[in-house]
Amino acid sequence: MNAHDVIKSLLRTEKSTLFEPVGTYLFLVNKAANKIQIKAAVEEIYKVKVKEVNTVICAGKYKRVRYQPGLTPDTKKAYVSLKEGQKIEAA
Repeated sequence: MNAHDVIKSLLRTEKSTLFEPVGTYLFLVNKAANKIQIKAAVEEIYKVKVKEVNTVICAGKYKRVRYQPGLTPDTKKAYVSLKEGQKIEAA
């Protein structure tokens, strides 16, 4: 898996922007990726030094479209803490 297969996107939500002053960023990642692969991918793509990676799997929810029941897909998020003085410039 290359770096762009591991990291799907940088999540810019209201909750994730609260962590940015402390140096923690939230990423949507591939469900098969582990913490070592996530750390290497963030360091390669954004050219920063990673201190710690925490992951969480968010279960999909049951939804209904018209009369058809369905399930939204499971997602995996990674909370990535950067070392002192490191910052990701997000557009």
